[in-house]
Amino acid sequence: MAEEVKLFRTWSSRYSLRIVWALKLKGIEYETIFEDLTNKSPSLLQYNPTHGKVPVLVHDGKPVCESLVILEYVDETWKHNPLLPQDPYEKSMARFWANFGDDKLMKSISQLFIAHEKDQDVAAVAALENLKIVEEQLKGKKFFHGETIGYLDLAFGWIANLVSILEEIMSLKLVDGERFPHLSSWIQHFIDAPVIRDCWPPRDKMIIKYQVMREKYLAAATPK
Repeated sequence: MAEEVKLFRTWSSRYSLRIVWALKLKGIEYETIFEDLTNKSPSLLQYNPTHGKVPVLVHDGKPVCESLVILEYVDETWKHNPLLPQDPYEKSMARFWANFGDDKLMKSISQLFIAHEKDQDVAAVAALENLKIVEEQLKGKKFFHGETIGYLDLAFGWIANLVSILEEIMSLKLVDGERFPHLSSWIQHFIDAPVIRDCWPPRDKMIIKYQVMREKYLAAATPK
């Protein structure tokens, strides 16, 4: 009997992309259900009643939520083409750095993105410091785990697309080959992989989405 695999996502979610990539790397067939988070479907609320967020992976009727948790579930369920290191220490370090990416790096770049011009220099310092930490993890490596795309590459994959979109909107440069040679090299290797390249959301739509988002944040933070 064929397995039933469904992925609830949105067209632009960087978290959902992690699961799209993982399933494609594993060669797993699945059904995509695109959600409108302003009008969430009963199914999404049924499968993720706690947060009502995407992504949600439903495997034979059992829902798994939160992208990093889903990545581990996918890797443990379908053993071929492993994503996580097999060594317990290396595996724990992968989890540590994935959490750093979400808890520190992503948040610092988000704060820079919504900062008023007068506050951007301060916000940029935190973002650049966190990017430098990631740079150090890539010294001497093609990908985070070596020669093939793995768990950490998927966890940090949003950098390869979203950072350049935010740079374009804000007319600044965060990541370049001179400042971050290892990170820049990783980005190029990552986006050159067909399984990655073929899944990006439309760039023009992403720019419009994030332009509108930034304008709303800045307007809300401006004193009346």
